[in-house]
Amino acid sequence: MKLSQKEAVYQNEVLTRFELYNSLFLTLPFYQVKHTGTLLPFFSTHIEKGVAEKLDPENIIESFFGQYEQYIHKADRFDLLFRIIQYIERQVVLFDAVEDAAFSKTGKADDAGSLDELFKRAENNGTLREKIIHRLKDFSLRLVLTAHPTQFYPGEVLGIITDLTQALKGNDINDIHLLLQQLGKTPFLQKEKPTPVDEARSLAWFLEHVFYPVVSDIQYMVDNNFDILPEKEQQIVELGFWPGGDRDGNPNVTVESTKEVSSLLRTVLFRCYYRDFRNIKRRITFKGVEKYMAALQDLFYENSFNPAEHPSNDKDPIIFNLNEVKRVLVDYHDGLFVNLVEDLLRKVKIFGTYFSSLDIRQDSSVLRKTYKFLYEKFPKETGIPIEFENLDENGKVDSISFKEADLDVNEVPDDLILDTLETIKYVHQIQNAGGEKACHRFIISNCQQASDILCLMELFLWNGWKQDTLTIDFVPLFETVDDLKRAAQVMGVLYKNTTYQEHIKRRGNKQIIMLGFSDSTKDGGYLMANWSIYKAKIELTAIAREHEIDLTFFDGRGGPPARGGGKTQRFYASMGEEIANDHIQLTIQGQTISSQYGSFDTAHYNIEQLLNAGMTSGIESKPGDTLNENKKSLIDAMAADSYDKFMELRRHPLFLKYLEELSPLKFLSSLNISSRPVKRNSSSELKLEDLRAISFVTAWSQLKQSVPGCYGVGTALKNADKAGKWKEVEELYNTSGMFKTIIDNSIMSMSKSNFDITAYLKDDEKFGAFWRMLKEEFDVTKKYFFKLTGTQTLMERYPVERESIATREKIVLPLVIIQHYAIKRLHEIKQNDPNYEIYGKLLTRTVYGIVNAGRNLV
Repeated sequence: MKLSQKEAVYQNEVLTRFELYNSLFLTLPFYQVKHTGTLLPFFSTHIEKGVAEKLDPENIIESFFGQYEQYIHKADRFDLLFRIIQYIERQVVLFDAVEDAAFSKTGKADDAGSLDELFKRAENNGTLREKIIHRLKDFSLRLVLTAHPTQFYPGEVLGIITDLTQALKGNDINDIHLLLQQLGKTPFLQKEKPTPVDEARSLAWFLEHVFYPVVSDIQYMVDNNFDILPEKEQQIVELGFWPGGDRDGNPNVTVESTKEVSSLLRTVLFRCYYRDFRNIKRRITFKGVEKYMAALQDLFYENSFNPAEHPSNDKDPIIFNLNEVKRVLVDYHDGLFVNLVEDLLRKVKIFGTYFSSLDIRQDSSVLRKTYKFLYEKFPKETGIPIEFENLDENGKVDSISFKEADLDVNEVPDDLILDTLETIKYVHQIQNAGGEKACHRFIISNCQQASDILCLMELFLWNGWKQDTLTIDFVPLFETVDDLKRAAQVMGVLYKNTTYQEHIKRRGNKQIIMLGFSDSTKDGGYLMANWSIYKAKIELTAIAREHEIDLTFFDGRGGPPARGGGKTQRFYASMGEEIANDHIQLTIQGQTISSQYGSFDTAHYNIEQLLNAGMTSGIESKPGDTLNENKKSLIDAMAADSYDKFMELRRHPLFLKYLEELSPLKFLSSLNISSRPVKRNSSSELKLEDLRAISFVTAWSQLKQSVPGCYGVGTALKNADKAGKWKEVEELYNTSGMFKTIIDNSIMSMSKSNFDITAYLKDDEKFGAFWRMLKEEFDVTKKYFFKLTGTQTLMERYPVERESIATREKIVLPLVIIQHYAIKRLHEIKQNDPNYEIYGKLLTRTVYGIVNAGRNLV
């Protein structure tokens, strides 16, 4: 079959070059590397054949070793398996770098929308230009970096990938060879679990090396094309940060972590400024700027290398001195090198002295506990009735008096309560050092009622904050299907509260609402999760407009589709008129950060995609994006069918047992990948409601079964077909960008599945029927996806992305089989067996490589 032009380019620029540079591994001067590299193709072919024959992993591995006399002893077998894992881990890094290097030629989708294209269209279209200017005055994008462990490269490896990408762009064989040697000697594993501050340092790498130049460059594009009102500097891209602030279910995040991270963000930023300033200093050697340059030297240097314990907000003096330097250059030196000053000036206006807004997040149960502790300890000062906890919601809302106080708490019996109180007070200091934007959002996880928000607001007032100067946005997070159903009613109660109304007015009549995704998928399945969030947005928008509130949705969209990722920009491009979409805010994490924002080119492209989607949805919304009642009813029915099918699976007595015994779920807690526990209530036995969504999705992905990303969707489509609604489903897919994106992302998720790997379970005494149930739904879903899209293979219309996924899956297939082999052996031997620990290490090592290879490229 003839390749399309894009496929041919991908073949030449990525696949062929990967094979070429992959051969360099054989020349590296490491222990038995040539032997490993020579044997690996035979091992991989043997694995592929065994999987195709649906053999169990133990049979596949043992039969391979049976072909070689030198692998009679277990020690030799273990040695080879570990060397294969190390080799494949580095192959994945090379493939990442080759793809990144070729991104400008292969990475842009056919439906991509860049800002350049939009701005060029506006050059000769006065009406469009006016619409864009109007949209720009209020529109913004906020990307919030989170430390959720969905990719495990340490900072040193990320640095190598960056340098390797640059060397590959220039076809510099010598540098490539040296970097591959460095890669071979650089450990991929951490000896100890990272602390929240360690996680912050890892993510700060992206802030410093990617977002710092990219965000500034995009702001320049906007400023250079459109004259926005000078009195209002509009920052089009904002950054948020969770490590050190997100304490929901993570006892390792304390107020000390928050202090260290806020200081780290400031220090890293000033070092970026100082590097830029040194370049300016080398060029601007003229008269008239000496005192301004000296002042800047002092500000940048001291904040970079001698940070104060209680720093002040130095943004204004920096801007003043830069403007003075600019004035002297324009007035007396023909504007020579003024572009360098303007570039730094732009960055200071964007990032201030804080770099990225530090969000605070805590679960509502902890906040309720803290509230109860204070009103019971200080009944007179707080004025809250002792029976508050037993009141109904109306009674609670009526009892909250919003008294201002500065309660002096000496003894606190609970660490979480103490942390909450100290954090509320410390936010004041963060704002003093970096301005309001440095830390202005408190996110309430598991928010279930209006009193959750109002009680948190009162906690601030009891800890020294004043109503008139309460520069905090209280952000409810609605995540489960039930919470999403109640969300509009909760916000309706909140908007009617007089004190909260006054607070909202002081905050510019703006309300931020976070809608989660991962737990929604775990709670109700993929289609129901998406539809529940979409419906909640419609209802929340309606009630916000009724109260004349400017609503911003903050989406907890992670990396893979099962966590809300995929082609995220399409969701924002397809928001109908019923949904507030003036601002885009979303979480990015793990493989999404490194794959979509890991280099200047990829970050620039993906940020532009999101900006373009948000801009055009407000300017040129498509008729099909606002769903009529018939289409809503159709999706409602399909979501309900999907939900029922998913809940049937969830309630199956073997649901958790299947994950515990066949996936590495039980071993994830032993990996040094995150400061956050694998599950809430870590001391108790495993329950689905306590299991973190990331662990849930990771477990299924290691099994190569995309249950969280598709299960139940096939049944929903089949039932719609049986009910005579197929024409309506097809029309919905062809006209609704939202529904098409849900389906296409689910298809992408399925393309990472391979049921042949676990097909040996088909007739298993314990899990056979359960496996057959999973496979049957997978087959039904695939059949109806083909029927709906008119294709014969998954992702047929996205051949480059399909090829990328297929290549990655082929590279890591040996790791998957080694992992399943190790899990099977661990169940067969006792813990006191001398090989038990070795099998455990084999298992955990494979997790890293498999997850790292699963970059969310589409």
